[in-house]
This record gives sequence, structure tokens and C-alpha cells, in this order.
Amino acid sequence: MRIRKKPWAQPELNACPYYIEHSAEYKGKWNTVYNDDKPLYAELGCGKGGFVAQAALAYPDVNWLAMDIKSDMLGVARRTVEAAFKEAGREVTNIRLVSQNIEMISTSFDENDKIDRIYINFCNPWPRKKHKKRRLTHSRQLMQYRTFLKDNGEIHFKTDDDELFEESIPYFEHSGFRITYITRDLHNTDYAYNLETEHEKMFTEEGKTTKFLIAVKEQLPEGYVRPIEEDERKSDN
Repeated sequence: MRIRKKPWAQPELNACPYYIEHSAEYKGKWNTVYNDDKPLYAELGCGKGGFVAQAALAYPDVNWLAMDIKSDMLGVARRTVEAAFKEAGREVTNIRLVSQNIEMISTSFDENDKIDRIYINFCNPWPRKKHKKRRLTHSRQLMQYRTFLKDNGEIHFKTDDDELFEESIPYFEHSGFRITYITRDLHNTDYAYNLETEHEKMFTEEGKTTKFLIAVKEQLPEGYVRPIEEDERKSDN
């Protein structure tokens, strides 16, 4: 998502008690960020914060890490979170806004960081073949997430992009995930736990359906070697 430069964003983030700028400092010890044993969920690419603000209010017994690479975006997310919690009459206690390049997430997380669930909402589809390996659902990325996602932990993935969704299915299957729920039209199902993002509302108004799946991390067999995706083979040559 493109966003205009916001001069106020970084100063406001610097003053925010739940903002983490140098995420690598917490590698291997994300459990120390919250002084409790609540489940820890992560949203990769939180954008303007609409989803995490809703989710943290709806599920106060869950701790949230909302990650994005852009400080301007995180600044908007902070304001979104503050407004939502103020309206609800609550203090922000179960959200941390984290500055993080998701493609390099292994610089900040390792096997000692046990995340219970990951959310990927309307990420960049990277449609060009040479760019597809940059997708947040690409098997290269999924293998990174496996390092810190708990056994039987879930990834919840939503997109409006048909090609990204269909090509992500084998990404998950090639990376030791079992898809337990899948729909290509989320709003016409009885799925009861959906929280609409800003993009989701916009795309729905445009007549685009929301594709959604839940993938569960399973054990890889001994000696497992991940298949090389076709887009990797072509773009690396």
C-alpha cells in the first residue's frame, strides 16, 4: 500500500509506549514484551491498523503484535488504535506496534519466540513473475514463519486477488501446512469470526469477493526439502 509522507508519524510513534522500533532487539525473547501468558498473535503488514484495533478490542485475552515496514503507516495505525480504544473506554494494553520488514522477519524472530497465530490481510499480490517470491504467503516466507509459529499454530490469510490466492494454496501445501478452512467468497459463508479490514470494505464495494483460508502448521517429515516454486526457478536464473 502506498502512503504519503506524514511528518508527524515518527514523532508520535517515538512517544508511543507500545511502539517497538528496533524489533531485532527482542529476537528470542518476545515473551518478555507482555508480562503474562496470554496467547500471542501477529498481524504481518498491519497497514492503517483497522484490523488489529478491532481484534484487540474483541479479544482482550490475546496479545497482539502489529507489524509494518513503514513508519508513516504505523503512525496512522497508532491513531486508529487510539481512536478505537478511546471510543470503547479502554486503555491500549494488548497491542504492540512493531517496525519490521516482513521479508526479513528472521532477523527479529527465532525458535524461542512462540507465536500462536499469524494474520495476513490483503498483502501486496506481487503479480510479476520475478517478484512473486516477495509475497508474504510465498513458501520462502512460510518457511520463515514456521520457525516461530507454534506447532498446530494457524495462519489466517485473506485477499481479494484471485491469482495470489490460488497460487498461495500450493505455497502452504509445500511448506508443511494443512488447509483446514477455505472459501473464495467469505461474505457468503457462515464464518462467524470475520473482522473486516479497510481494504476488505473497499473491495467488497467494488464487487470483488474476499478469498480466505486457515492453514495449520504440521510437522515436517525428517529430511524434508521444500520444492522449488516455478516462479523462483525462473526469477533466480
